[in-house]
Amino acid sequence: MKQKAAEYEAEANYLQDLLTESLDFSLTSLSSEGTGYLNELVNSAMTLETKDTSLASFISAINDLTWDLYDTESKNREMELELISIKKKLTAALVLEKRLQEDLKKTEEHLEVEKAKAESRSQNLKFLKDKSEDFKIRIKAAEEQLSATGLDQSLTHQSLVNLSEKLAELEQEIVPLKTKLESYLDLTPNPSLAQVKIEEAKRELDALEAEFSSQLDMLTLSMPEPSKLRFT
Repeated sequence: MKQKAAEYEAEANYLQDLLTESLDFSLTSLSSEGTGYLNELVNSAMTLETKDTSLASFISAINDLTWDLYDTESKNREMELELISIKKKLTAALVLEKRLQEDLKKTEEHLEVEKAKAESRSQNLKFLKDKSEDFKIRIKAAEEQLSATGLDQSLTHQSLVNLSEKLAELEQEIVPLKTKLESYLDLTPNPSLAQVKIEEAKRELDALEAEFSSQLDMLTLSMPEPSKLRFT
């Protein structure tokens, strides 16, 4: 580097001597404005890293810088577009995250409500089971006490339930017979045959009604008065 500096200095002295001897031109003979221009020219050449201060060197360096500037601006525009796209995606992601958080919160609240309802139903179910078992025990104890007092076994809870079901079945059987009887009443041709059918239907209906009344009377009359029964 020292050698190169010495060479450059020697060349500069040679050129300066050449200008002084040939053109009687030196730096001291320049005006302040000329000196300023010369300094600007030197600084521009150093900034542009040209090999000399010729116009061709300056134009070539400026063209290179222009292309670099265009390329940089193009990359900047691409980066701006990419940044805008990233911002949009980020905004959408944030909106989605907020929506998911709200849905999660609503789901958790709904689960808490359903959990409370399930616990309440479980407690009610346990209460009903306990009550059912208590009623069974009390019914059994009452039936045993009634049996001990000579109560007919047909009046126990299960017997009464069976009897009630049978009465319901009889009521259902009476309905079509009544309908059948009404249809016979509307018949006009062959009065004698219609009268026979009507009498048969009446007898069948009367028999069912009698059985129904008998079952109902047995259920009503056979039950002891409440005041005579004592439960423990």
